[in-house]
Amino acid sequence: MTAPDQPVDALTDFAELLAHEQEFSGDRIDPAVRRRRRRRGLIITAVCIVLLLAVTGGYIGWALTAPLTPPAVTTRTPEVPVGAAAAVTTPTATASAISVAGADPYLGEAASATWSATGTGEPLPIASITKLITALVILDAVPLASADAPGPTITFSKSDHDLYDEYYVQGATIAPMPTGTSMSLHDALAVMLIPSASNYADALSSRIFGSQSAFLGATRDWLASHGLTGTTVTEPTGISPRNTSTPADLLAIAKLAAAHPAIARIVATPSVVIPGAGPLHNTNGLLGIAGITGLKTGNLGEGMHNLLYTSTLDVGAAQPLAVTGVVLGGASRESVNATVVAALESIRSGFHEVPVATEGQEVGSISTPWGSTATLVIGESASIFTWSDTPIELTMDIDTPLTYRDGTVVGSVTWTAGPNTVTAPVTITGSIDPPTEWWRLTHPSELGSLTDAGG
Repeated sequence: MTAPDQPVDALTDFAELLAHEQEFSGDRIDPAVRRRRRRRGLIITAVCIVLLLAVTGGYIGWALTAPLTPPAVTTRTPEVPVGAAAAVTTPTATASAISVAGADPYLGEAASATWSATGTGEPLPIASITKLITALVILDAVPLASADAPGPTITFSKSDHDLYDEYYVQGATIAPMPTGTSMSLHDALAVMLIPSASNYADALSSRIFGSQSAFLGATRDWLASHGLTGTTVTEPTGISPRNTSTPADLLAIAKLAAAHPAIARIVATPSVVIPGAGPLHNTNGLLGIAGITGLKTGNLGEGMHNLLYTSTLDVGAAQPLAVTGVVLGGASRESVNATVVAALESIRSGFHEVPVATEGQEVGSISTPWGSTATLVIGESASIFTWSDTPIELTMDIDTPLTYRDGTVVGSVTWTAGPNTVTAPVTITGSIDPPTEWWRLTHPSELGSLTDAGG
């Protein structure tokens, strides 16, 4: 039903009746007739007045109860921020490579293999990193039951003791090996890996396989079985520059070593005292720095310093990243260490919280035909964790609220970057008050029909 009509035709009839009565009034009309006509006029007038009051009352009732046009909601999509681009430090050496596990959603699936590399990828001398391969080949032939299991006992002979002098004159790293000294295979491997004792690498490989020839044959088989076609081992210590490998192969070797409980435990040990060998200190001075947990240094002189390393890098994500890296052909031990730490720290700083919203930030407004307004704001500050300048996507969802009161949650804003999502509520600041009765009575065109009230 729409708004009531204007006064009915009864008013017009009443006016014509009065005019007719005046025209024929006078002595010619019987007084009784005049009285009847007067009563009839009064009745008609009363009816018209009743109808007029009904129409007026109906309009007032309709105007005061008719549904209102919903407030107009205007939204403004917030500007999406861009995180600062990471500047990853590249080692200054002949070649290098880094792989990162646990960051595929940020860095891509390829990061678990090789994320960053420099150099040609050709085989280069690996020096004492060879000893890590020697340990893997030995433990493949004689496994230890656990990370701390001693394994078989090794008793060094006079020929083993003579290796001390042999490698001493070559300038290789050595450790005491008195004739008749006995120690577990586990401890002998620790002497070989922690201070990088070349005489122990030679003695162990010969003792386990019977001869250097047999050891080298087993090493070739082991390399082939793991697809390490870019690696060549000609002797067990790394003193020969003919022991070479590629950065890609070395990353794979590092992961095999880090996954071996005994080797991983040994190479993460800063220092140890082993009876018969004495106090030993790890040649890897980066242990414990930037999350570094191993693995092996290598040195063939100036310009040929190497490091194969692993790091459990805490970047602020749910889980730390497993970083594996190699540097070949560094100018000095100090320069290699410095560039490795710088590279890891640059990866760490590349992961950051990017602020995406502040509490009270306006994202829209509400207005009504009767002049009442309110503001849509983000209800709380928000930031999202991401890598470097990974694009951040935004979606905003605003609902039509049942009430327009201060603090009412009317929607949300969601930001997504990589695997992470953060959401903040959108609320009303200010209240939308209903219109006055006078505004309703004087603005019928702004009101809906009565049928609208039923939906």
